[in-house]
Amino acid sequence: MTQDLKILSAVEADLFFTRKDSSDPRLGELSKSLSLEDFLESTHPWGVIGYPDDEGIALSGGRLGAKLAPDRIRKFFYKMTPSLFSSRMEGLADLGNLITNSELSERHRRAREITARCYAQGKKIFSLGGGHDYGYADVAGFLDSSLFERPLILNFDAHLDVRPLDRGLSSGTPFYRILSEFQGGYDFVEVGIQAHCNSQNHLRWAQSQGAHILFYEEIRSQGLLKSLEPFFKERRNVFLSLDIDAFTSSEAPGCSQSWTPGLRAEEVISCFQSLSGQMDVRGVGIYEVSPPLDVDDRTSKLAAVLMHQLFHL
Repeated sequence: MTQDLKILSAVEADLFFTRKDSSDPRLGELSKSLSLEDFLESTHPWGVIGYPDDEGIALSGGRLGAKLAPDRIRKFFYKMTPSLFSSRMEGLADLGNLITNSELSERHRRAREITARCYAQGKKIFSLGGGHDYGYADVAGFLDSSLFERPLILNFDAHLDVRPLDRGLSSGTPFYRILSEFQGGYDFVEVGIQAHCNSQNHLRWAQSQGAHILFYEEIRSQGLLKSLEPFFKERRNVFLSLDIDAFTSSEAPGCSQSWTPGLRAEEVISCFQSLSGQMDVRGVGIYEVSPPLDVDDRTSKLAAVLMHQLFHL
């Protein structure tokens, strides 16, 4: 990647919130806008990339609006203070938003190349969608780096997202592409899958490719932490893919598909905290937040809280 300025556009400076009060610092003051090249040369461990793109959702027949999410999530994240329970007093390097003036497949290729470069140099990435089709680019970039021994990919989602490519790319295809292209060397777990959202054919195919499926009903019965513990016998490098429709509609109404059953933020955050000693989270993708469909910015704020919690693990 030699021309990142033509691929990523910097976010507006006013997103970096400040109270202009040294006794009350905000993440907007501690974070800064950097080009990809400057980020790779910096000491910032974490960078953020936005995907203001919901064409993949449109191609799945979903409701639009997720292209507005990256900056809306930033707005709330950068207003937050550093965690009271962490000594970390640093912010993110914000690499800006992917420019979307090319074909969808090319956008995915560019996102994959950017993230692979970051991971190969030991950086960590927050990706803000946009459609979950970018889960392919993010996970592929993570696996391309070849730095991680038997990494774990956790996809929190109501949907399997393993639709085949016979109808083209869409937000329903990311993990069909991953499981087809990358054979072995990692563990892939679908977390919170709901029975009314998926076909039996897709379930059988995913399981035949080695995917582990944690159904919503199973999680509700035994708890999220107990469901995930078998995958953490030792400390692991982890990529977290968070499709916001995994959460109950009472907490995340602003998404392409919102269902009353779903995971609750309190349990998910508590689980991450309990597993923090066994999870080396290297990448996080948050997808399908749709501000036009939201209620009082509830879903964008949830995404920002998830970022905050994971940044301070």
